Amino acid sequence: MPKARKSQINLFDTPYYHCISRCVRRAFLCGEQDGKSFEHRRQWVEDRIHILSDVFAINVCAYAVMSNHTHLVLHVDKDTALALSTVDVIQRWHTLYRGTLLTQQYMSTSTRENLSQAQIRTVESTAALWRQRLYDISWFMRALNEYIARAANKEDECTGHFWEGRFKSQALLDESALAACMAYVDLNPVRANIAKTPESSNHTSIQYRIRAARVGETPKRLMPFASDPRQDMPKGLPFNLSDYLQLVDLTGRSINLHKRGKIGSNVPNILKRLNIQNENWLTLTTQFEHCFKHVAGKVIKLEEFAHKRSQQRVHCRQNAMRLLG
Repeated sequence: MPKARKSQINLFDTPYYHCISRCVRRAFLCGEQDGKSFEHRRQWVEDRIHILSDVFAINVCAYAVMSNHTHLVLHVDKDTALALSTVDVIQRWHTLYRGTLLTQQYMSTSTRENLSQAQIRTVESTAALWRQRLYDISWFMRALNEYIARAANKEDECTGHFWEGRFKSQALLDESALAACMAYVDLNPVRANIAKTPESSNHTSIQYRIRAARVGETPKRLMPFASDPRQDMPKGLPFNLSDYLQLVDLTGRSINLHKRGKIGSNVPNILKRLNIQNENWLTLTTQFEHCFKHVAGKVIKLEEFAHKRSQQRVHCRQNAMRLLG
């Protein structure tokens, strides 16, 4: 039986989550089928992800838009959402939705002064609800998937479900799981043999990061890398950009069907720091979804997670011990 979403996403465990959405009946989100091209839809998804990253208090760490599914690694920034003023919350929400008549009047300086105290309290109550939604992954995925489904159905001149009923989510409990999952997502097109290199993997976060790095910039709509990755889960991704790019490049050369090489002697610093063996790393970055279920991390993190939920069994313990040490 599927687990309730609230039991899968709990910010007390981790703010990092891997989310996967798949089309129903293996329908095509992008790619080509029966002589018809859907490639332009990849840009729809990527553009929408970028828009949502500006609206929600949820940082996008990695993403990949594939032919019939999407991958996202997300970081929930609850503190940012709680610090937003009522005006900020409404302004962000109105970017995606019309809101209510009262919130529209509140945002207009010419009509706000005419609102009664009771109406203002109603607006503040509505904003408090929207503030909670701004750091809710379910609402983030809803704002993404509903928009794409409506656009695709309109183009196909049909109705009905476009996505599977629920998106799949995996809690990433530590840096090891986060690094492996991000590389797994960024290398999806390379593994599928539709791209030769990470930088040529269209509509992925790794390509977006590399393009920005080439001109000395930080991508505005992706979570930045921390300046001091030695801290325990710091504000920002707990790696150096150069380490991560090297890691993805070496991993990609190892799994590419046309480049069956081995990782060289200059093992990336990030693997040494996370204490992951080369062979285990390749398993993680090619089979991440199969190695773990709803949560991923080292054994001690999985045990803590199970204990908090009074679970008698620690799921995927053997894989955690074998792959993450």
